Amino acid sequence: MARTQGSHSDITGPKVREAALRLFAQQGYAAVSMRKIAAEVGVQAGALYNYTPDKQSLLFDLLRGHMDELLAVRAAQPVINDPVAALEEFTRFHIRFHAKRPDAVFISYMELRNLEPENFINIEGLRRDYEAQLEAILQRGMAEGLFQIPDPRIATMAIIAMLTGVNTWYSAEGRLKLSEIEEIYCDMVRMAVEMK
Repeated sequence: MARTQGSHSDITGPKVREAALRLFAQQGYAAVSMRKIAAEVGVQAGALYNYTPDKQSLLFDLLRGHMDELLAVRAAQPVINDPVAALEEFTRFHIRFHAKRPDAVFISYMELRNLEPENFINIEGLRRDYEAQLEAILQRGMAEGLFQIPDPRIATMAIIAMLTGVNTWYSAEGRLKLSEIEEIYCDMVRMAVEMK
């Protein structure tokens, strides 16, 4: 049987997801059609439906994949009981993990608003699971008299926003290595929460 035009046996779901991730990050979810994704992959638009039911499912799968990977890699990190050391380790982990995935980080924050309500709740729950890990570190530091924080939940959100912000300006070709940036951020985070 002859192969239909546009079909390729080596086209896979991961290629579709990679193309969608890149296009969503560059152009925004609303501006990217299934036809654009298909063109990027090199197939007819109808072929995409072998890999995803629709564009919303594709966005959800990308955001879910990012959060699942974040939580899995985080779970594999060593447990540190000292709150100061744990806070430093969290800071370094967050910066390092996200610096390797700029497109995934960008759409995880900028395109969250485009999720349908049920999908939004799912992703928001995973984000809260991650945030709870930092909040637990801060609360432990407060209980031990090491950290002075008026509201641990707000401090958690502020720290994560600050750390994630590295992705908006960091470049491997910049004047500082990522390890040097981590060091600076560790100092800033510690100064923000430690007892005066």
